[in-house]
Amino acid sequence: MRVVLDANVFVSAALKPTSRLAQIIDLVTEGRIVLVLSQSILAELKRVFRYPKIRNELHLSAKEIDEALADIAQAAIITPGKLRISAIEDDPEDNRYLECAVEGQADFIISGDHHLTDLKVFRGIKIVDPATFLEIIGK
Repeated sequence: MRVVLDANVFVSAALKPTSRLAQIIDLVTEGRIVLVLSQSILAELKRVFRYPKIRNELHLSAKEIDEALADIAQAAIITPGKLRISAIEDDPEDNRYLECAVEGQADFIISGDHHLTDLKVFRGIKIVDPATFLEIIGK
């Protein structure tokens, strides 16, 4: 099963490592689901994890963040990033997740962002919040 994770899932899981959100990251590290990423999503993750508030709460240096993201990228399928989609007008930056999911033939996009979850399905790819995804897979 291939999944695209919104940046908010990564951040929330990092901030609360015993949360249900962290269970999704655990599924990736255990090889039970395949993470699909794009360079655009990786750039967003790098930017978000470098916010002073988040960095301070995680007690990570910029170098440690870069290393962690490199590890995540190593474990993921990285899409070419050539496809352009304009399905989300209210927050065009969220189209990066649709583009990545279509290019990476993902089964799910997991997000807490209503701009994505309101779509429910895009080109056959289910878009669900983290709790719904965990219910679907029986976690």
